[in-house]
This record gives sequence, structure tokens and C-alpha cells, in this order.
Amino acid sequence: MAEERFQVLPAVDLLGEEAVRLEQGDFGRVTIRGQPQDLVRGFAAAGARLIHIVDLDGARRGRIRPDLIRRLADRAGSAKVQVSGGIRSPADAEQLLGAGAVRVVVGTAALAEPEALEQFVAQLGDRLVVAIDVRGGRVAARGWLDDTGFEAGDVALRCAEAGVPRILCTAIERDGMLGGPDLDLLAEVWESSRLPVLAAGGIRSKADLAAVAAIGCEGAVVGRALLDGSLPLSVLFQPDARAKPARP
Repeated sequence: MAEERFQVLPAVDLLGEEAVRLEQGDFGRVTIRGQPQDLVRGFAAAGARLIHIVDLDGARRGRIRPDLIRRLADRAGSAKVQVSGGIRSPADAEQLLGAGAVRVVVGTAALAEPEALEQFVAQLGDRLVVAIDVRGGRVAARGWLDDTGFEAGDVALRCAEAGVPRILCTAIERDGMLGGPDLDLLAEVWESSRLPVLAAGGIRSKADLAAVAAIGCEGAVVGRALLDGSLPLSVLFQPDARAKPARP
């Protein structure tokens, strides 16, 4: 496989109408970060090609907010948006795509029923990303509040068998903590699926981006490190890390 540019996706997390950051996905540990439209516009101006938007209210309550996504997609200018949170059916996903998203991230609903993954794949194709959100080695759902009992590698393999085009793997315990990515988890998900994987959770430096790329991940979703300045906004335009050729 030819070398491709490793992509950094800035994250904008929504709670109500505000942009926030949670530590370890804990709704009791919220930091307000300002207006989401300002963050989206700023990330786009810095050169982001794809912005990751998470509707935390939607994830908890199972409701989507296409009007809000439409406003943010309009603010993104030449950048595109990938949207997560509250998607419970292919119809929900289609509404968000119609509101301006180019990809949707589905977690809870994709794992809810035996045939759910195939249904999402059949209707959404390359516009689908499946979230594997992991705490203590097991996959969480419903805004990271529920333990599904599934192991990360098993879910990754199931995604590959169902024809899922892409996975977003988040280490929940590391999310918002700037402690470095869970490279063992990312390697397990990549090895189990051999699918394009986006990494999330704990990424704080260019060295972390390089380590994630070396595993085989195609990109990383980064929130706090960009907001706090641990990572310069320049990584959105010219990231140092590059995706490596697929392993044999």
C-alpha cells in the first residue's frame, strides 16, 4: 500500500449548546471550552480537513440534533465534519448526513442486534465509522455509561466480517487525560480487523501521533491536546506522523 498522509481530526464535544471536554468520559468532570461554532471555524482555518463532532447529549439520550450539526457543518467552510452521538438507526444516520456530515460514527446501535452491523453497512457504505469505546478491556455503549461485556478484539473482528469500512477506537480511561494512547489496545483492534483505524484517547504529542501511525492507524482524533496547546494546530495541516504500510 502506498504511504498515505496520517490525518489528525480535531474533536469538538457538545453538551447542550456548549463545547466541553470530559475527563475519562465522566459527565461529572466537565470543562467548558466555549462556543462550538468558534472551535469548528478555528480548526478549519488551521487546515483541518475533517472535524470530529461528538454530541454527548445525544449519546446519553439516544437523540440526534441535525439542526445543530447543520449549523456547525456550515461553519466548517472547506473542512468536512464527522458526527457521533445518539445515532440509533440508519435513518438517524441519514438525517445527519443530510445535515452536512460526510461520515457518521455509530457505537451502541451497531452492537445492539445481531444483524445491526450489516444493516448499517448496507445503507451507509463508506460513510460509516463504527466506534469501539473501551474501558477495562471491554466495549462500552450509551455514552460510555454501559458495559456491553464484549472484548475489543472480538468486536473488531465482527466489524471486519460485516464489511465495516472504518473503526474509531477510544481508550476511555485515557480520554482527556493527556497520558498517552493505549498502543496495546490499538494494536489489538488493528490486528483483529485489518481495517482503517482512527485512534482516540490520551494523545498529547507528535511522538504519540508517530507511535499510533506506526501501529497502522490511519489517523487520530485529538481534543484536549489541541485545546491546551500540547499539540500545535499546525499538525492539522502538516502532521509529522505518517500511516505505515499494512502489515503482512
